[in-house]
Amino acid sequence: MDITSDVIRKLREKTGAGMMDCKRALEATKGEMEAAIEYLRKKGAAVAQKRADRSATEGMIVTKVSPDGKTGVVVEVNCETDFVGKSADFVAFAEAVAETVAARRPATTEELASLPATGGKKIADLMNDLLAKVGEKIEVRRFTVVEAKEGTIFSYTHLGNKIGVLVECSTLANDAPGTVIGRDVAMQIAAMNPMTVTREEIAKDVVARELEIYKTQAANEKKPPPIQEKIALGRLEKFYQEMCLLEQIFIKDGSKTVREYITEAGKGANVIGFHRFQLGEEAT
Repeated sequence: MDITSDVIRKLREKTGAGMMDCKRALEATKGEMEAAIEYLRKKGAAVAQKRADRSATEGMIVTKVSPDGKTGVVVEVNCETDFVGKSADFVAFAEAVAETVAARRPATTEELASLPATGGKKIADLMNDLLAKVGEKIEVRRFTVVEAKEGTIFSYTHLGNKIGVLVECSTLANDAPGTVIGRDVAMQIAAMNPMTVTREEIAKDVVARELEIYKTQAANEKKPPPIQEKIALGRLEKFYQEMCLLEQIFIKDGSKTVREYITEAGKGANVIGFHRFQLGEEAT
């Protein structure tokens, strides 16, 4: 079979690979289209092997919540450059990963790779296809599936999908008013990165460490010993106000705390828990 420019173009349309890569693939497979496609896919796997030690900290966070608000997923998919991370092909792959996680509930990224996405192709094969096209390391870094215990799950993505949040709120309906409140809370979590929902959830050793730091600061500032403890407790209180979601100042109305906003707008609603993914952060 003659390897004409038209044949090369057809292979490029099918795979998205570069013109020269398509030409080499057709030459290596004597012009057989399906064999050339497989050749390029294997080339993608080879690229992955070569890039295994490269840093892949760009990409996107994807969140999805079921129509009934009872299940949510948050996924981090990485690549090497922001340019690829914003490309339509990468976005489509990340969305396919999130949809598959939501539908199949895998336990690990290894299990996820073996599962078929919508359309029948396995996630691992879709990844190889993308590798062949963009020539960068692609990685599904982590994901979480959240099942609502007693409330409704809401989501928010921030900074061009660099941060993604799932939050479960009690007594909020999965309707337009409820969604506004739930999204506001998720937006607060994305922007202010709280440690916990309430101060009671912060580990005792963390509180003890912070208090010791504040006592040392007060001593170093030459404050009189009788008031060092008072100063330290005041700074610990500020720590709670910064790190506990319900005690934070509400970003959309500085006159109230998040707890006050939820109580007033949600008529007694409360936050049960949350998950926050930030692109490239150390997983906890």
